Amino acid sequence: MTGSALAERRLGLYVGGSEHFVPFRVVWRDQNASHLMLFAVSCASLLARSALFLQTTHLVHNLGELPIRRPNRAPPAATKDGPRTNDEIRNATIQLIDQNGTNHGTVETVAAIKMALEAGMDLVEISPNTAPPVCKIMDYGKFKYSAQKKAAEARKKQKVVEIKEIKLRPMIDDHDYEVKMRAMQRFFEEGDKVKITLRYRGREMAHQEIGTKLLDKVKADVAEYAKVEQDARFEGRQVVMVLAPR
Repeated sequence: MTGSALAERRLGLYVGGSEHFVPFRVVWRDQNASHLMLFAVSCASLLARSALFLQTTHLVHNLGELPIRRPNRAPPAATKDGPRTNDEIRNATIQLIDQNGTNHGTVETVAAIKMALEAGMDLVEISPNTAPPVCKIMDYGKFKYSAQKKAAEARKKQKVVEIKEIKLRPMIDDHDYEVKMRAMQRFFEEGDKVKITLRYRGREMAHQEIGTKLLDKVKADVAEYAKVEQDARFEGRQVVMVLAPR
């Protein structure tokens, strides 16, 4: 074997036995071909992803330039407070009651409105759920005022009664007593009850008759517009009495 052949054999690789000898230059060439193929595939994949990213970015950019469409929300229709009057009554015919309480039966709405205007009044729908609806000729301003007054009286009757507290001392002076009594009278006028708390301190417990006389004076002073709901009773070192408006 020549020297060059021996050197070439030393720079080779036996594969599967001595009869399958592959030189290193062939191995290097095959490996580099595989690496180049993998590199080409990776580059192609990267280019494809880059192209997709650019297309997406361009699309988002264009969408961002589009004007924002806001939903068309119409304002809610205003609802009328109270009954329909005059030309607000859309029915062709109505059952008419005049200002004197006379029932005219079924009448055309236009004619009824004319009658109301000639009388210097209004045509007011008082029973909309009948067929045809019942309408009456009246002074709507006075009617509305009367309805509001009745509603206010009903709310006044439904007022939640509160219990206000007035604190007294057995040795209270005349000025403070008058201030307390004026406040008490205001509470009664508003429909509230009053809880009177009379507290004894120290040696005052030895003179309970002073507090008893004071509470009797309070009951006498408010007898015109208040009554005793709960008579005086001890709760520890204090006496409690509840008064209610008449």
